[in-house]
Amino acid sequence: MNKLIRFTTFASLVMLGGCAGIIRQTPSPGDPVAVVQQKMGAPTSVYRMGEEQLFEYATGPMGQQTYMARIGADGRLAAYEQVLTGEKFATLKIGQATRDDVLKTVGRPAERSYIAMRDWEVWSYRYKEAGVWNSMMHVHFDRQGVVQQMMNGPDPMYEPKERVGW
Repeated sequence: MNKLIRFTTFASLVMLGGCAGIIRQTPSPGDPVAVVQQKMGAPTSVYRMGEEQLFEYATGPMGQQTYMARIGADGRLAAYEQVLTGEKFATLKIGQATRDDVLKTVGRPAERSYIAMRDWEVWSYRYKEAGVWNSMMHVHFDRQGVVQQMMNGPDPMYEPKERVGW
């Protein structure tokens, strides 16, 4: 029994240690790039916007948050925000926004799919609609990579499974 308690304690500490690597500190405006990366780790992607850079910190494909750190031309943090929100999705204009615009606005998608009938690529993002509902936003691109449609709905990952035999 004593061995079981020691093993369980050891396993718990190892698991907690693994989670500690996930915990990040929020960077502050004005932090140099090295401090941002020390606090947040390596970005999942880096996008260029003129002389500025966007550091993407995605938690997908299962996560509902993606953080963008905008690094100014001076190499310091200019802005930091969680971008998987209804408000951010609303800034993407149908018929105008491109794949590159979407990446720089809300980051990489959780899932990619294709609708053959319309010849559209679909990028899907998990997020909390209004900070409450487990949702997915589906961004549809035409062959030229321009947003043609956006649809949101419940995230099937959180929907109850159908019960058989009722």
